[in-house]
Amino acid sequence: MGGIVVFGAGGRAGRAVTAEARGRGHEVTAVVRDPARYPGLATAGVTVVRGDVTDAESVARVAGGRCAAVHTVSPFSGPEQGFDSLDPTFFVKAADALLDGLAVAGAKRLVAVGLGANLLGADGRPVMDDPAVFPAEIRPFALAHTAGLARLRERGDGPVDWVMLTPAGFLEHGGERTGRYRVGGERVPGGEPWLSYADLAVAVIDEIDRPVRHRERVSVFSFREGAGTTWDQCGERGKNHI
Repeated sequence: MGGIVVFGAGGRAGRAVTAEARGRGHEVTAVVRDPARYPGLATAGVTVVRGDVTDAESVARVAGGRCAAVHTVSPFSGPEQGFDSLDPTFFVKAADALLDGLAVAGAKRLVAVGLGANLLGADGRPVMDDPAVFPAEIRPFALAHTAGLARLRERGDGPVDWVMLTPAGFLEHGGERTGRYRVGGERVPGGEPWLSYADLAVAVIDEIDRPVRHRERVSVFSFREGAGTTWDQCGERGKNHI
């Protein structure tokens, strides 16, 4: 089974993806800015390395020998951080570096984790454009994320096959792994969509084990009372629980 390189492996999404990948037998290269900050990240089958997701040479170096990559890096930890140090072109630079670096390394698949703020709300506008539901102070981060998605779309005909999975609703840290989720389009689904980080990781690794969506952005979500589509570890479609 081919190895996976996870950029941003020290964050919540990155840790969940790493755990899911290991559970399915993948060897993982866990990329972080400073390995010394993550002493417990290295385990059996997980190699922790220093890397920069915005530098193509760094991407190529750490992705060597891996068949796929996951991008979960965020330069923004929360509103309390402020935006004085936010580079509005961060996600554009990351998109370029990943597409270029992975091509050099021979990794053919990229799965990026998106931001629900640029999904469309019930009124047809991006969620980030509605101050009633999205804090205005976080809008610069949402715009930076949106620019990164636009760059992936602009460069969609290259050798690296990418997909962006965007959680559409409340993303719960510590939530259980149900192994189920739904896949939508560009709109936030009605009701109260929710997803655990563990099930986000299931969706991410599913798209590596058996790619279904290509050069597009989709939403992923679930509902408390129900379920979505399940897959087994080899990517074969399981039962659809509705």
